[in-house]
Amino acid sequence: MERLETIVVGGGQAGLATGYWLAKRGGSFLILDASERVGDAWRTRWDSLRLFTPARYDALPGMRFPAPNWTFPTKAEMADYLEAYAARFGLPVRTGVRVNRMIVASGAHRIPRTPPFAFELDPDVVQLHSSDYRRPAQLRDGPALVVGVGNSGAEIAVELARERHTILAGTESGHLPFRHGPTTARTAFRVVRFVGTHVITRSTPIGRAIGRKMTSRADPLIRTRPKELAAAGVERVGRVACVRGGMPVLEDDRVLEVSNVIWCTGYHHHFPWIDLPVFDEHGAPRHRRGLVASEPGLAFVGLVFQQRLSSDVLPGVGRDARYVVHHLDAAPDPADRLGAWTSTTSPT
Repeated sequence: MERLETIVVGGGQAGLATGYWLAKRGGSFLILDASERVGDAWRTRWDSLRLFTPARYDALPGMRFPAPNWTFPTKAEMADYLEAYAARFGLPVRTGVRVNRMIVASGAHRIPRTPPFAFELDPDVVQLHSSDYRRPAQLRDGPALVVGVGNSGAEIAVELARERHTILAGTESGHLPFRHGPTTARTAFRVVRFVGTHVITRSTPIGRAIGRKMTSRADPLIRTRPKELAAAGVERVGRVACVRGGMPVLEDDRVLEVSNVIWCTGYHHHFPWIDLPVFDEHGAPRHRRGLVASEPGLAFVGLVFQQRLSSDVLPGVGRDARYVVHHLDAAPDPADRLGAWTSTTSPT
């Protein structure tokens, strides 16, 4: 029998950042990840994906990102960085392990969200969630419908529009008022990072007022704004309301005759393997800054708006990991119960 003080479920950026602070404090721990290789959560995204934050802000605690500060790394560079990070600090990551059930554990599966009528689409229509999209060659010839005007939807729509008629359905949640790139990033991302880390938090009145509202909808468009969509020839339409005759139908009753549908409709968290009364009526964990008061030794890292707007992305995850590890040390001894952290990955 292998006896450990801490199990970290998930070997993405949140899990590795947590491992860094655990290694600093000493004690035995193990990081479990379902992928076969550290960084695979990034390697399996679509081929042309680049990060939206410049390399200066993509580093985890203790190791800078090996790229010029104001460039935007590719998904492969991010994956390789995570793998190198685990190796540099000797983090005990055990890959190829999926956690199905634990009595005292935590974790969030990111489950692709699609509308309930998606199964009514004609079988001849190729439909993919954005988590399964890699490149245009996966699709049939003919028009494509992209559903969801977040950053993934906008970037995939522009890519598809280079070779086929592409329709983007939905309403955006806003967009950056400046052009995304190395020059503006030098100033703008400092401001964005400060606001996301120190202003919109659960500890400030403005953060409590607007934080949940902001995280309940798609992120503002960053790299691909409305003018870029128009320049690429992407057709903008309203929301998809239902399916009729095997084809998607808009709220204005227009039927879209398309050969492909890509659902860029986000994810939801699911905790089917935690047998503990630590969730609210919506299935969200009850916690304070990631720590579960009713279960000493149980905590979360990498949740959306865990403490700050940036909690689930690279610029903020290291702070939350440090807080959780530090305060677990100060918590009452869980008396031989298995403490466990969760980490969820949020590649973009």
